[in-house]
Amino acid sequence: MQSASAVREQAPAAAQTSHPRGLYLLFATEMWERFSYYGMRAVLVLFLTKAMMMDKAFASKFYGGYTSLIYLTPLIGGYISDRYWGNRRSIVTGGLLMALGQFTLFISASSYGPAEGHSLSHQLLYLGLGCMIIGNGFFKPNISSMVGTLYSPTDSRKDAAYTIFYMGINLGSFFGNTITSLVGDTGNPADFRWAFLACGIAMILGTIVFNWGKTRYLHTPEGQQVGTTPVSSPGVKGVFMLLPVLLAVALGILWLDSTQLSVIAPLLLIATIGIAVFILADKSLTSGDRQRVWVIFAVSFFVVFFWAAFEQAPASLTFFADEQMDRTIFGYTLPPSLFQNLNGFFVVVGAPLMALLWTALGRRGAEPPSPMKMAIGLGLLALGYLVMCFGVKDIQPGVKVSMFFLVALYFLHSMGELCLSPIGLSLVNKLSPLKFSSLLMAVWFLANAAANYLAGFMSGLYPEAGKPAPHLLGFEITGIYEFFMVFVVSAATAAVVLFIFSRKLVKMMNTIG
Repeated sequence: MQSASAVREQAPAAAQTSHPRGLYLLFATEMWERFSYYGMRAVLVLFLTKAMMMDKAFASKFYGGYTSLIYLTPLIGGYISDRYWGNRRSIVTGGLLMALGQFTLFISASSYGPAEGHSLSHQLLYLGLGCMIIGNGFFKPNISSMVGTLYSPTDSRKDAAYTIFYMGINLGSFFGNTITSLVGDTGNPADFRWAFLACGIAMILGTIVFNWGKTRYLHTPEGQQVGTTPVSSPGVKGVFMLLPVLLAVALGILWLDSTQLSVIAPLLLIATIGIAVFILADKSLTSGDRQRVWVIFAVSFFVVFFWAAFEQAPASLTFFADEQMDRTIFGYTLPPSLFQNLNGFFVVVGAPLMALLWTALGRRGAEPPSPMKMAIGLGLLALGYLVMCFGVKDIQPGVKVSMFFLVALYFLHSMGELCLSPIGLSLVNKLSPLKFSSLLMAVWFLANAAANYLAGFMSGLYPEAGKPAPHLLGFEITGIYEFFMVFVVSAATAAVVLFIFSRKLVKMMNTIG
């Protein structure tokens, strides 16, 4: 192990020639965690409908509630990290909780069936997802915010660093989706358990990798360790006593929202207002700080439109691939969940090219500002659904759609994601006041929470033969074409509005004071 003084001596030189080694430690950690999360997510809705015997509408709502809480709990995890634990302890604790959740799902999937005859299995399903929700709350905002701490505040490589980091996310997604689709989505409901087991093992590996390298590589360009316990922390042990309470609350909310009444939507609204008031009321913030915080909230609003449409992949788009798409190639029928892999593949291939593009444009002074990049991402999202509309328009009953259209959709969505998500992560890091860095990163994930909840609702509108046509704001969704057009219109509208206001947002970002 290198001494702290040796690290301090080497750090400045390394920063001048390449990205810091800590970036690749975070890359590897996030890769294994995303293997775990996306691998499980790829088969979750199919597990709910084919093994736990939930109907599609309920499974979609249940999935939306779960994924929205996945992105809501980073508000709590970010706050605890900033005030009590620091990034490192939060990441390790979160990783262990998520591994426990995956192993609990493995046990649940070993004795599956409808709730009437398999109540214990369904209870374990809730418990496993609850551990995932709380664990992610500690893990996700902290590992993302740590990327920026490895660079100086004025380092122009941050966008490229977050794009490289984002490639790790999608590399994990690619391998996770591939393995869980092949071992879990076999047509035999008993095999879903092997997908959850693989995800639990991946999460353990990610936690071990991070714990091994955190002291060696996670430091500023000057060699100062980052992510350690805050100097002003009143203590760390008390938070461990709070974990069972947080788990019980998460389980209660998930159960109430899926079976009784909507409680997550009001929580999202309260959290948004509460966190805005909490941050903006801080008297230590300058007027420029407040302007930049408002920019974070503004772009987060537009992100909701992106992810609500993008997150149809594990739900309605998987239903479509399962039932209405020709999945046979060279005599082999591909598992429907495997098509979600296309996103990870296209991002892994496209991320280094996009990083080079932004760097090259930056050298020429022609790089679009971050809000403009995000508007482009929304436009590509709308274009992807428009391609699907051409594929399904006027299709006759019983006719299978070529997989080309879904491949094209995932390609366009992946390019849109590269224009929006890593850029947004970098934007939040650059604009956040230091004392609220993790909490404002959690605001970014709050937008994801709202989007995922909305995605579950929208997936529940997926039209099914023999059932009444669903309605949205007076619009009757009579078929797949109308269903996909909803996302074309919503994403395109958001893209245009963000494009119009991007110049104003850039001005607010650069406010001095």
